[in-house]
Amino acid sequence: MFLSYRSIQRRTSVRLRPAAPRIAYHYFHMDAIIQSSPNRLSVLAHQQYDSPENISPFDVPSNPFDLFRQWFTSVQGTVNQPEAMALSTASSEGIPSTRIVLLKEVDSRGFVFFTNYDSRKSREMAANPYASLALYWREVHRQVRAVGRVEKVSKEESEAYFRSRPLGSRIGAWASNQSSVIGEGELDRKIKDIEKRFALKEGDTEAEVPLPDHWGGWRIVPR
Repeated sequence: MFLSYRSIQRRTSVRLRPAAPRIAYHYFHMDAIIQSSPNRLSVLAHQQYDSPENISPFDVPSNPFDLFRQWFTSVQGTVNQPEAMALSTASSEGIPSTRIVLLKEVDSRGFVFFTNYDSRKSREMAANPYASLALYWREVHRQVRAVGRVEKVSKEESEAYFRSRPLGSRIGAWASNQSSVIGEGELDRKIKDIEKRFALKEGDTEAEVPLPDHWGGWRIVPR
């Protein structure tokens, strides 16, 4: 596990338990001044945030997941959508891509999110089973990142989470082909087809919509 603290004057790092998963935590914040012209946008001088906090091996849990749970719990109500994380994957040729996904579970094995298994991110993780994630909590000047191998969660785990989703989201998982081009009005037509397929009625929020075979969870297991 790797922990670091950044400020104007210094950057210090401490290493805890070399065998533990590598998760890095950064404190930083800046308010940028933007200069724009027709052909160029420049970020000029900015103020660097100097955090009064420091990280020490004597005042943090030895298990990085325990520290993450403490931090994630503490920012509820302060940080807007703290579960939003940047997920980076790479193709088998090493070409990277990044997008925002929502963290849904953290356990002793890793970080879990759910998506379409036919999406670009899923195809890349199937071809190159490693990924990285980053969560940025601007309001408390913290950043968390992790890198590791990826694995699909069990179908039982995917079904349990799928059942907890609102009906509209369950319908969307059936109707939406992520990472593909669709025509005008095509998604609306697919939604209507799904509603007809499962005999859904307006206002029927308790209707049963099963888990699609092409949808489920991934877990990032930090190294």
